[in-house]
Amino acid sequence: MSNLSILILDDEKRVRDEISEYLRKNEFNIFLASCPSEAFAIMDQSTIDLAIVDIKLPEMDGLEVLKITKQKYPEIEVIMISGHGDMGSVIEAMRLGAIDYFPKPFRLIDINTSIQRSRRFIELNRQVSIYNNSISVLSKKLYQDNGSQMIGVSMAIKQVVELMERVSLTDNTSVLITGESGTGKELVALGIHHLSKRNKFLFHSVNCSAITDSLFESEFFGHRKGSFTGAIDDRQGWFETTNKGTLFLDEIGDMPMSQQAKLLRVLEERKVSRVGGNQSIQVDVRVIAASNQQLEKMADEKKFRSDLYHRLSTFIIHIPPLRERKEDIPLLTAHFIKVYAQSMGKKIEAVSREVSEMLQHYHFPGNIRELRNMIERAVILCDTRVLEPSHFPGFIPKKPQLIKTQAVVNLDLEQMERDMIERAMAMAENNKSKAASLLNISWQSLDRRLKKFGTEQD
Repeated sequence: MSNLSILILDDEKRVRDEISEYLRKNEFNIFLASCPSEAFAIMDQSTIDLAIVDIKLPEMDGLEVLKITKQKYPEIEVIMISGHGDMGSVIEAMRLGAIDYFPKPFRLIDINTSIQRSRRFIELNRQVSIYNNSISVLSKKLYQDNGSQMIGVSMAIKQVVELMERVSLTDNTSVLITGESGTGKELVALGIHHLSKRNKFLFHSVNCSAITDSLFESEFFGHRKGSFTGAIDDRQGWFETTNKGTLFLDEIGDMPMSQQAKLLRVLEERKVSRVGGNQSIQVDVRVIAASNQQLEKMADEKKFRSDLYHRLSTFIIHIPPLRERKEDIPLLTAHFIKVYAQSMGKKIEAVSREVSEMLQHYHFPGNIRELRNMIERAVILCDTRVLEPSHFPGFIPKKPQLIKTQAVVNLDLEQMERDMIERAMAMAENNKSKAASLLNISWQSLDRRLKKFGTEQD
């Protein structure tokens, strides 16, 4: 971590000098102010990570300085010091957002310890600030074109972005995007489309698990008037409507074998024939497929056509789960807070230190989708400027306690399954369809499990 920038606000020169001399030994960048107006001028002109503020000051008292600082610069952490403090001042300082309070005379080592405890949280805030001030060219383009961003500073997400940029330079290369449910596969597909020459034409997303055999040909290839009951007009299929654009096939692993053969033929010939018609129609469509399943293994086990797999997997992009790129959580959190706070007309600027720690220690089985849903609910519940643990009821576990390495842990798989289902139902507010989507299982499968565990909701 780079050096912290610390502002010391005290009207006594002796106190300022003592603290600054001690902290400079730790290679901190030190700024000094003798009055609030001088301190606020420094905050306006410089990036300050932490302020040490005396209670008794000219112009206004330190508690008022703390209040204004947290309103104008919520990312700045504040330590209060005082030679005239009482319990009421301590309580008020903590209520206003101070991270510590030291009565004079204090030990300089105690102030340094408090600063060191806050370093991780300050660094997370700094990463968010850096991200907001220097979004990548790719993110800017995606935001301008589509209102979406690839957010993160992790090496994993940078590699994903690099692959997106590379494959977008090609015109017809098929792309297979892999990753767990909720990792953002459709966003990656959309990003490739918007960065490519096809961005002036349609991007269409299809959930392959929702297309029945009876509808497959009509939806993908179109139909002629009178070709079947209900076909009252000629209709273009998705390959025609997305001509020169991009067709995104989500959860391609759920597509039945019978449909796979028909899809493969179109990918090879680049022609479609409408149901009830005998004319071949040339199509120019880039196909991007996605799956949370191991398609190569499915192909080896004859559960997925190997020829279709090889046709789709010319270029593979794997999106790692959120638990493997935790350094992206603060940036994603800040982004979702901004989005939902603006849409709800609220002024929410950050998460508390406790929430930040809890998010860092959470496993996120639902990945980015789960984090987004958590933040949306928290913003709805929040009436202050900072999200607190109370705004995340039932969502985030406390920091897990360490398990002694000598202990033998027997995993109760059935209990684990029950816990996952209960968590998904809580996140979905007992909506079975939403919970099933989070768990990546069918509604019927979830219903059977709820009955099995005796946890079915009324």
